[in-house]
Amino acid sequence: MTSIADQPEKKQSSERAWIAAIKDVLDRPLTSYHIVLGATGLLLVLGLMMVLSASSVLSLRVNGNSYTIFVRQLIWVGVGLPMAYVASRMTPRHFRMLAYVALLGSMFLLVLTYIPGLGVGVNGNTNWLNLGGPLQIQPSEFAKLAMVMWCADLYARKEKLLTQWKHLLVPMVPVCGLVIALVVGQHDLGTALVLMAVMIGMIWIVGAPTRLFVGTVVVVGSVASYFVNAESYRMERVTSFLDPFANPTTVGWQAYHSFYALSTGGWWGVGIGNSRQKWSNLPEAHTDFIFSVIGEELGLVGSLTVLALFLTLAYAGVRIATRNTEPFVRYAAAGITIWIMAQTLVNLGAVIGLLPIVGIPLPLLSYGGSALLPTLIAIGMLLSFAKAEPGAQAALKETRRPRFGWLPSRRMSYK
Repeated sequence: MTSIADQPEKKQSSERAWIAAIKDVLDRPLTSYHIVLGATGLLLVLGLMMVLSASSVLSLRVNGNSYTIFVRQLIWVGVGLPMAYVASRMTPRHFRMLAYVALLGSMFLLVLTYIPGLGVGVNGNTNWLNLGGPLQIQPSEFAKLAMVMWCADLYARKEKLLTQWKHLLVPMVPVCGLVIALVVGQHDLGTALVLMAVMIGMIWIVGAPTRLFVGTVVVVGSVASYFVNAESYRMERVTSFLDPFANPTTVGWQAYHSFYALSTGGWWGVGIGNSRQKWSNLPEAHTDFIFSVIGEELGLVGSLTVLALFLTLAYAGVRIATRNTEPFVRYAAAGITIWIMAQTLVNLGAVIGLLPIVGIPLPLLSYGGSALLPTLIAIGMLLSFAKAEPGAQAALKETRRPRFGWLPSRRMSYK
């Protein structure tokens, strides 16, 4: 019979066993690969489900069919998954070969949006490119991926020179600044902020001195403040962010109804499909403010689950970056993680009232192919990098080896 004195010792032993089991799982070579795959898959499935729910009313009113927007998103997922698979099968050498092509191509597409007839304005931002018929793309979304690839390749080439500040900033800052200027010229400050975060993040991960890093942050912050003050509607968004209830029927309408959706969700939500704010109360319910619908329909538990999935994806990205020795892989994995997490934080910050509303989608969850495709390609890159971790290739070969335990051995004699 176990005495009372032995119970604390048995509890500690059980806790140590759990910790050892978790450590064993995390130490496995393919852990990063499986985390990225699992978190992305769950976010995609949840995104499809919530796009269907959040867009059904708008889709019925505009298209006469509740499933039109959902079907479009399903098609984008169907296009993006093979692209992610191809990216996962590519090597770092392939990505480096495409880095300059991707950057120049995205800049060329950005320039095309300035040509009348090709550039399409949406909500005051001329950031869409008309490719003919109903097909339109947002080049600035592809510029995020291109910038990460190019910066990672540039810094990998200059690996031995990064102790000198001029090699940290030139030509990286001028080129990235040009891309950001093209996006700002489209009046798309939200995407420009994400690109600025990527630029600053890349300078940080290569080990820039504190003075240089802080100076870059101050300069970028000053530029962003200037562009906010340059347009009256941007200032209205900032003042609305500081007091969203001051004008709930005008500039504060979106924030007001976002808060209302989140507050009525409670612990478990009102149920999938039962959102009340998507009935013409919450603008962009299936795009920029899909998290509000998640909070209303799935409650605090569903919202925290989404946050946990993004944090898990961030952990995997950092893990991949730190466990690889090849410079390009480390910089690219870290850059992708910074990009996706920065965009997530800006979107969620606007939804819950911590940041001004700048109009950017929530990665993997919001509706839109232009945002989804480069994100899925970036996820494919992370999967490719995860397979380059120590012991990962051997583990993959072991899992792919056919196991026919029910067949007799070749050495077995038949009588």
